[in-house]
Amino acid sequence: MIELVNIRKSFEGKEVLKGISTSLEPGKTNLIIGASGSGKSVMMKCMVGLLRPEEGSIYYDNRDFLGLDDKEVREIRREIGMLFQGTALFDSNTVQENIEFPLKMFTNMTAKERLDRVNFCLEQVHMQGINKRYPAEISGGMKKRVGIARAIAMDIKYLFCDEPNSGLDPVTSRVIDELLLEITQEFKITTIINTHDMKTVFDIGDKIIFIYEGQKWWEGNRADVKIANNKELKAFIDASQF
Repeated sequence: MIELVNIRKSFEGKEVLKGISTSLEPGKTNLIIGASGSGKSVMMKCMVGLLRPEEGSIYYDNRDFLGLDDKEVREIRREIGMLFQGTALFDSNTVQENIEFPLKMFTNMTAKERLDRVNFCLEQVHMQGINKRYPAEISGGMKKRVGIARAIAMDIKYLFCDEPNSGLDPVTSRVIDELLLEITQEFKITTIINTHDMKTVFDIGDKIIFIYEGQKWWEGNRADVKIANNKELKAFIDASQF
């Protein structure tokens, strides 16, 4: 579980996060939604250590992330997987080499152990047998799945996804949603997804956090969100479906 307590972050005197407190639960898809500029991306960057808030606390399974030394922070980061909006695959490396990258960086696995892990991760995303292909040789949806395979290569506890359906057609988007939900539930991962895709919210939103002007304005699940009595949330949902 990840817990945020009174997180505040400012840029050049402008407060972007205004005292956000919430919890993100293991084995569930935790979705962060909100308009561009609402603060949701800043919130995610604070959680993974790319930005440091001026106030508040962030706990990873009761470990105070902001109070740890460098070695302890690295240990937590080894437990984190990231799926970037543009997948961030290395074009000059094969699929296998892309997935192997964190294993070579952060483990002492043998070549055989790395290959076994690569094949296991490819199996989880239903992409067996494409080890030797390059990113330019596969579709956008396949790249996203390879990105997920790389994100889970380190046997992670926490998975952060930034707009995972960006640039994908509706059918492929649903495939990615189902895959993220499947992996989250099977491995009891704490999955955090930044998204504008309301179909994702309605289909796989175990927990939904709506950020409005730097504040947590509403939270609930996918059943609650459809009937929520919150003017700003309703306006966001209506605008996001057109």
